[in-house]
Amino acid sequence: MITDDTESPTASSTTTTENSSSSNPSNPSMDPISWPPNGELTLDWVVNVMAVFDWVSRNLKPAELPRVLPVSVFDSIVLTGSKLLHKEPNCVRVDDIGEDTRVVIVGDVHGQLHDVLFLLRDAGLPSGNRVFVFNGDYVDRGAWGLETFVLLLCWKVAVGLLLVPCAMRHPREWIFLPNRVYLLRGNHESKYCTTVYGFEKEVMAKYGDQGKHVYRKCLGCFEGLPLASVIAGRVYTAHGGLFRSVAVTPTKRPKGKKRNRKLSASSEQNKLALGSFEELNKARRSVLDPPWEGHNLIPGDVLWSDPSMSPGLSPNKERGIGLIWGPDCTENFLKEFQLKLIIRSHEGPDAREKRPGLGGMSEGYTIDHVVESGKLITLFSAPDYPQFQATEERFNNKGAYIVLEPPNFDTPVFRVFEAVSPRPKGNPYYDYEDVIDSDEELDLLSMVSS
Repeated sequence: MITDDTESPTASSTTTTENSSSSNPSNPSMDPISWPPNGELTLDWVVNVMAVFDWVSRNLKPAELPRVLPVSVFDSIVLTGSKLLHKEPNCVRVDDIGEDTRVVIVGDVHGQLHDVLFLLRDAGLPSGNRVFVFNGDYVDRGAWGLETFVLLLCWKVAVGLLLVPCAMRHPREWIFLPNRVYLLRGNHESKYCTTVYGFEKEVMAKYGDQGKHVYRKCLGCFEGLPLASVIAGRVYTAHGGLFRSVAVTPTKRPKGKKRNRKLSASSEQNKLALGSFEELNKARRSVLDPPWEGHNLIPGDVLWSDPSMSPGLSPNKERGIGLIWGPDCTENFLKEFQLKLIIRSHEGPDAREKRPGLGGMSEGYTIDHVVESGKLITLFSAPDYPQFQATEERFNNKGAYIVLEPPNFDTPVFRVFEAVSPRPKGNPYYDYEDVIDSDEELDLLSMVSS
């Protein structure tokens, strides 16, 4: 694995089991990033992208990004990544993990590139025995959403020369990293949120006349992001969380014609019930803005739902989309599918400030439900969030990620870290003084016109 020793702006992390350090590659090439002739993105290539993006964020104006990331290279990265993502099921199964493997779960990062760079080095880069599952919300609010998403996409499609412990005659062989890096979708990977919270304007500011093209390519890639994962058959992860059942009922038709099957989503009129993984995998995820009504409600639930300390399952009236579920639903879901953990994200310190009964996000995670079958955890990986705040008093929250270890991968090890300091000066791409902090009370009906 590639390592480096030069100094960088600092951050710190804490854990009960491991020590960590952070460093940066030295002398990143300022030649434009080029697409490898054979199309194979090596670890060297991706680590260089990390270093170049870091250097550019500190030394160049946003509009100069195309100098180092030409549109042609961006197109190749997104095309390759999109092909991989669209082939994955709605719920990916992370089962190719052995006794020497660790699985790293990452929550919202929201364009905070330098904290992502620290996290990758602190946890250890993706490798044959280190799997990453990212829980969505890569863009919006932070100044470097485009670089953050492109970098993670590079890791998704990278190929590295990695050690294979089980190999006897050939101790080293090529391993494709797609099954070592999983990128799930967050609610901000949508047209609506990226219009409100800055990502669209960020892309336009950085790519000018070619900005619309770059933005459209990103939206197309967002459509392919899977919705959820199940790790080692014991841990369910998704950005928002649980989802409803969509009943399948036969529709009466005249004799002589084939009977059709009609989907009818559970609603307030039809008592809500939790959905199954079969229903999750049948849902249509390739929509820019998940519907909040109609028969394809599952993607909206997975991306927008929130837990509550009150029992039951009900519509999420605060957000206008998704569900609210209580500890009883967590227990039922874990027990039904023989799981031990639910790890979701979606709520930062601003959102949790408005959620009585649930823990705050000062440490980057909360354990929301502890039930007989296991636990529900909310994980947030963007420290000192949001990057741009209208008030003098900041939340000053820490970020966190989770490490799942063998043999069962169901006992979370929390790694808590502070924001990289000093953070480079960045530009806000949305009116953070007027736009509300959390995603609550958004005008979701405008999705129709957008």
